[in-house]
Amino acid sequence: MDSEKTHFGFTQIPNKEKVKRVGEVFDSVATRYDLMNDLMSCGIHRLWKRFTIALAGVKSGQRVLDLAGGTGDLAIKFAEKVGPEGEVILADINASMLRVGRERLLNEGVLINYAQVNAETLPFANNSFDLITIAFGLRNVTDKNAALASMYRVLKPGGKILILEFSELKIQPLKPFYDIYSFKVLPLIGKLVTKDAKSYRYLAESIRVHPNQENLLKRMEDVGFEHCNYNNLTGGIVAVHRGYKL
Repeated sequence: MDSEKTHFGFTQIPNKEKVKRVGEVFDSVATRYDLMNDLMSCGIHRLWKRFTIALAGVKSGQRVLDLAGGTGDLAIKFAEKVGPEGEVILADINASMLRVGRERLLNEGVLINYAQVNAETLPFANNSFDLITIAFGLRNVTDKNAALASMYRVLKPGGKILILEFSELKIQPLKPFYDIYSFKVLPLIGKLVTKDAKSYRYLAESIRVHPNQENLLKRMEDVGFEHCNYNNLTGGIVAVHRGYKL
């Protein structure tokens, strides 16, 4: 693949265009993001996130960076666990998503910090965080290796990274049905609920071109993470990757 091009779904585009194109997708869906997550996954995304939170093992007083934090599902729970002695930063590259997340958390009485950042060039000091999470956001990043390296840099020694992301379905007989759901049903739901079928067609395509479980594990190890592993959820439709900076 041309080093100056990247995937936008199944389409090849110049690297410099991807942030803008992905931004347009999330500007379009931000206000109905939570509703669409519930509809698309039949609510199962809540179980995936609950599993991720349990793996995190967050403790009072720790610093947590929730990248691509969207509307704050993980950040809310982490804020409860770190308490007033700790800190949670909900970060996202998309201003519309940050605004929706901030309004939601304020409405629920949760006070945390917010930052609009690009995961490839995190504007934080070295060795800053005990935990970094990125849920359903890594596949939208242009240079995934750069983002992983940036996360490694700002993670404290002994700190942990958790990546919750769509991955490769491992149950072969279900793949034809999963493809029909992804490429036919999802865009239809998107059209009916958000008046935007195109963004959900991109979602399905972005999952297919995202690194699978073993590929992502190797990328994590290549930038320095150790004791890396992953857990497949729902047959591999989603996976949680975990690694440590030692």
